Amino acid sequence: MPDWAAFAVATVALTLLLLFLTRRSRRTLESARFVGSRSEIDEADDDSDTDHAPTPDRRERPVLTTRLLLANAAVSQAVALVVLAAMAWWTAVPASAFGIGGTHPTFGTSTLATLGTPGLVALGAGAGAVLAVGNEAAARLGARAGVASSTRLREAMAPTDAGEWALLLAVALPVVAVFEEALFRGALVGAFAVGFAVDPWLLVVASSVAFGLGHGAQGRLGIAVAGGLGVALAGLFVATGSLLAVAVAHYVVNAVEFVVHERSDPTPAGSEREWD
Repeated sequence: MPDWAAFAVATVALTLLLLFLTRRSRRTLESARFVGSRSEIDEADDDSDTDHAPTPDRRERPVLTTRLLLANAAVSQAVALVVLAAMAWWTAVPASAFGIGGTHPTFGTSTLATLGTPGLVALGAGAGAVLAVGNEAAARLGARAGVASSTRLREAMAPTDAGEWALLLAVALPVVAVFEEALFRGALVGAFAVGFAVDPWLLVVASSVAFGLGHGAQGRLGIAVAGGLGVALAGLFVATGSLLAVAVAHYVVNAVEFVVHERSDPTPAGSEREWD
């Protein structure tokens, strides 16, 4: 018998912890210096010593690398995913409530249920492509209105060589997509709807607000756009009852953003990325 109350308390606590850590990470990013790889940090510092005497403030700022950021994203999200899975196992919440391994108890339609894994992957990829276009349109409209989103995090994580692109596209982004969908759609919408018989659209709104706040590093417009994306992904989840479909869609949105914006204007390896 699932212990829905215990699962709900643990899930809300995990969400709040995630939002807290996101806020802390945002402060670190605001003060950090970025270089292409860890081995190049000393070289960058030596160059700064040659050009001008470094100020104490510059020396005290944390130095981050692209590989470090990508590895941190993959590891931290993987750990959080394991914690979420352990919580579900400990409280006996069925995988189907997350939209995993079969038909969701209340979501989806009979037509979509017959798609199978290849069909759900294709549906997720198509939805992700559409959402990626919508994300880009919203960002451009915001920029025209004078409310541009912050691209600092994306630029800091932008790969500078083939190895970093592989780390981003094959490791970091898949892990991020799976964990965030498992938490914000699978747990906060799917499992809560099953366990507490709550209107799923109320859960969609609440989870999407949390999802938007979790993207605070992208600024106010980024929060709003992420919140809108959360609503769209949750709508897809309610329509399909499949965590696989929304995870694929989420991955496509993130991958397209990096490829479109960073592939066309990469930062040379070894250069220092720094913003005021």
